[in-house]
Amino acid sequence: MRAMVGISCCNKAFGLFGTPNHAASDSYVRCTLGPAAAVPVLLPAAGEALVPDILPRLDGLILTGSRSNVCPDWYEGPAHAEGTPEDRLRDATTLPLIREALAIGLPVLAICRGFQELNVALGGSLDQRIQDLPGRLDHSTPSDQKLGPVRIGKAHGVRVAPDGVLARIWDGAGLPWRPDGVPVNSLHNQGIKRLAPRLVAEGWAPDGTIEAVRVPDAPGFALGVQWHPEYDWETDPLSRALFEAFGTAAAEWASGIRPSTAVPRLVAA
Repeated sequence: MRAMVGISCCNKAFGLFGTPNHAASDSYVRCTLGPAAAVPVLLPAAGEALVPDILPRLDGLILTGSRSNVCPDWYEGPAHAEGTPEDRLRDATTLPLIREALAIGLPVLAICRGFQELNVALGGSLDQRIQDLPGRLDHSTPSDQKLGPVRIGKAHGVRVAPDGVLARIWDGAGLPWRPDGVPVNSLHNQGIKRLAPRLVAEGWAPDGTIEAVRVPDAPGFALGVQWHPEYDWETDPLSRALFEAFGTAAAEWASGIRPSTAVPRLVAA
């Protein structure tokens, strides 16, 4: 049987009456079914009580992106500007879920908001609007999202640590890449301010913004990226290799293979 991969949902209002719904983008479902070769399981943003019951049933965890920001109460930051979307129920679900998943070695892949949640869950803090900081790029989503290239277009390069997990994944898959500039998309306002003590940075934007991290003391696959590989895995081999490596780790977990080191098993070359 295929691995079961949990996908974090958001609370979103839909329809004429703004009825609350638990939702995740179809792009995460497709990349889980596709290169990760696993069964997607949507995890409702239902609070911490969900964690002990759902975690034993999962073989991997994808923490998704979202328009909402992590509530600054979790990292003792200043209040958000008026109108900034928050999702406190999602925070209350994902932050303890991250900590428990890492503790047991469950494979974790954190993307965009999930990347920020990973940092906050482990004791880090966030800048809320990177574009307002001196000397920083505008990493935010363009206002017109109707254009397809907005989501898959490459916004800037990311300098990648040549001895990190990302580099090993790409090398293991036999893919060419440049440590001084892997092109990525960019669709976020928040970013890492204070890196959590348990995280190690693996990728940086030209303005110094941290774009990739790993959890070196986690017993299993534990990686986060600030960009959105789920949007372009069908055309970008580096994005596809990331999901394949995560899928391999989840499949091993489903087969009863438990990691013995902090370095994830990689896709064979």
